[in-house]
Amino acid sequence: MNDIVNPHNIVMTKQGLDELKTEFDNLVQEKRPKLVVRLADARDLGDLSENSEYAAAKQDLAFVDGRIAELGDILHAAKVITSHKRGQVDVGCKVTLHINGKKDTFTVVGEWEADPMQKKISHSSPLGKALLGKKVGDKVEVEAPAGKILYKILHIQ
Repeated sequence: MNDIVNPHNIVMTKQGLDELKTEFDNLVQEKRPKLVVRLADARDLGDLSENSEYAAAKQDLAFVDGRIAELGDILHAAKVITSHKRGQVDVGCKVTLHINGKKDTFTVVGEWEADPMQKKISHSSPLGKALLGKKVGDKVEVEAPAGKILYKILHIQ
């Protein structure tokens, strides 16, 4: 089965995987131990029923523990896409598109590394789905809140 459509895999680029590993390591090795100390210090302040510092530290620790668990699951299921079909859009490709008279370049990435502000679009987004497998010169049409938008692929790298 194709790795991109296998529901047991979380598809991502090597860079995206490295960024998630860095976040995971930072949470486990630095942030969580500091929060454990903060929680213990807050506990030592006395009455826990009226101790806002204790409640805040406990909540922060629960959030970090949740993120650690989430990242652990993602990293366990992550499948790095390393090979691309030459000349076709795939996860990890930079794609230059012609959109409404303008040129713009996007990187197609996995869901967990998508960041529209950095022009990283998820392979599972409407535009990402439309682009996968397409070649230079192909046109794709994507439904958007403002109506249908036509994109033409100018360059793939």
